[in-house]
Amino acid sequence: MVWIIADLSQKNKVQEAEKAQLMAQISVLNQQMNKTSSALDSVTNKQLSSDEKAMTYIGAIEKKLTTINNYLSKRGLRGFSFKKVKTGGDSKVAAEKIFSKYDSYLSRLVSNVSLMPMGYPRISAFTSLFGHRGNPFGFGNKEFHPGIDFKGKTGDPVKCTAAGTVEFAGKAGGYGNCVRIKHINGIMTLYGHLSKINVREGQQVSVGQLIGKVGSTGRSTAAHLHYEVRRNGKAVNPKEYLSLN
Repeated sequence: MVWIIADLSQKNKVQEAEKAQLMAQISVLNQQMNKTSSALDSVTNKQLSSDEKAMTYIGAIEKKLTTINNYLSKRGLRGFSFKKVKTGGDSKVAAEKIFSKYDSYLSRLVSNVSLMPMGYPRISAFTSLFGHRGNPFGFGNKEFHPGIDFKGKTGDPVKCTAAGTVEFAGKAGGYGNCVRIKHINGIMTLYGHLSKINVREGQQVSVGQLIGKVGSTGRSTAAHLHYEVRRNGKAVNPKEYLSLN
């Protein structure tokens, strides 16, 4: 069990490193945007090479934006579509138009990454995965499990996986004490069977914030955390959101 927890801890560190790397890549894009802006400002009719350099920067930015956007799309987040602006006529004006569009795109992309649920709500072994499973109450039939269960002891901390707004905090049938957090693009996370709730409805929460504590309330056989990710109201496998890869 110790090695399993250690492995999960290492995976979480890797995930955090991946997210940091992604944000660093966006930072590099910002720097490239600034270089592009400077190049555009210096363009004259006699400085075609500067204009070509600016367009080269824009081409590189476009490729990197596509790569980052693919990370988001794989996790059900709507990407921001962008079309190339035709460079007919005044190439400086055309380049500035492209730059302005990508600058806006990049700003929204940064917001998307920071608000996307990623990582573990707590570091522990899985006790039940997403999908069909045997009924834990021993009725001999199978049932669909819409999330992942994390092993834990009553009172262990539970943290939210992305910034958002607490949509619900209270008792919710089989979920027992439950917290639902609304994120961007129709994404919602749910944390169930809590022994204590540390947030209130309507509260703005940040990634990694303590939202409750592990318990065994509701339809539960032992203390654990039930974690769900829902996309447009439909439960999806939370494993898709535990890592960028």
